[in-house]
Amino acid sequence: MEAELEYHRHIADDAERDAVVSEHPVDKREAGATAADVRRFERRLEEISRRRSKLVDKRAKLLEKLD
Repeated sequence: MEAELEYHRHIADDAERDAVVSEHPVDKREAGATAADVRRFERRLEEISRRRSKLVDKRAKLLEKLD
């Protein structure tokens, strides 16, 4: 998932660069949309990481009960 996030970051960087150079409204909208995609992807990745951490902790506690 990190690789996919990096891919989206590159797309967002390219879109932002295009918007700055062209100053065209379509390019500006695209830059905003791709930046929003990156933020959404980052939030989702953080959420997955938190959930995974909780599950790992729960697993460790359950394994302790087996011993």
